[in-house]
Amino acid sequence: MILDCAVVGGGPAGLSASLILGRSRRKAILFDDKKPRNSVTDEAHGFLTRDGIDPQELKRIAQHELGRYPSIRIEKQRVKEVKKVNGLFHLTTENGDGFQSRKLILATGMKEILPAVERIEAFYGTSLFSCPYCDGWELKDQPLAVISENQWAFHMAKLVSNWTIDLIVCTNGKAMLTGEERRILNSRGITIRDEKIKSLHGTSGKLEEIEFAGGEKVQRTGGFITPDWQQASSIGQILGCELNDRGGIKVDASKRTTIEGVFACGDSATEGPAQLMIAASEGSLAAFRVNADFIEEKYAEKEGDGINGK
Repeated sequence: MILDCAVVGGGPAGLSASLILGRSRRKAILFDDKKPRNSVTDEAHGFLTRDGIDPQELKRIAQHELGRYPSIRIEKQRVKEVKKVNGLFHLTTENGDGFQSRKLILATGMKEILPAVERIEAFYGTSLFSCPYCDGWELKDQPLAVISENQWAFHMAKLVSNWTIDLIVCTNGKAMLTGEERRILNSRGITIRDEKIKSLHGTSGKLEEIEFAGGEKVQRTGGFITPDWQQASSIGQILGCELNDRGGIKVDASKRTTIEGVFACGDSATEGPAQLMIAASEGSLAAFRVNADFIEEKYAEKEGDGINGK
């Protein structure tokens, strides 16, 4: 059986796309390799009616709702390979199963490369985060740190200062800030530490101290980092999809990629991960466009039949 659409990625974007496809009566399959980027977090915020929900519970509810639509199938395995042959997408999974679809939605997400700081993984997702809009409220008015080794240090520091006035910026020996950026941050009472970080200290995922290479320790209860991002899957690149300046799949306003029949949404098609609500809305938008394309193709065929006197 040839499917209307294959959705690769079982996060909010892929789930939302699958929901719209199901409601549009499209035969679709959702591939979920059960390796979400937000697996380190216990709570998801900013999602209307679900603020503070466990991300895995959100997924469970969404998959249960998809079960209402008989045209939607969920495969809990990873897509290993996708090839486009004669206008059809041929998908092969890690188990060797094969599927064919007319359209493809990539919602594979991004994966983060954390700053090279000892023990940072122990605190990431519990007291160190990457999105102030997602987790800033929980850390409000606390002594925080921005840990950044890239050009986004200044932007993140300005953003985090919305939630606290007790803030330091740690560049871990990279000194990425310009002189003007330093002047602006210092004028706002934000301290900049360019020393290399020796280690982070705390218990049960709760940050307590930052220890610098010189031995000095500074008390902090949490903070934000600016990871580098890369595609969690190479499928888009192998198919030939162009990438944007930050490594996301390049799309237009309708979530079309530069490859015909391929759409991308959620974190994989942005300039960096966004809130779950935004990812979900982009999944819906991609599915809207996929369904609209099928409708236009159907009517184009009918019009062509009329022209040829059939």
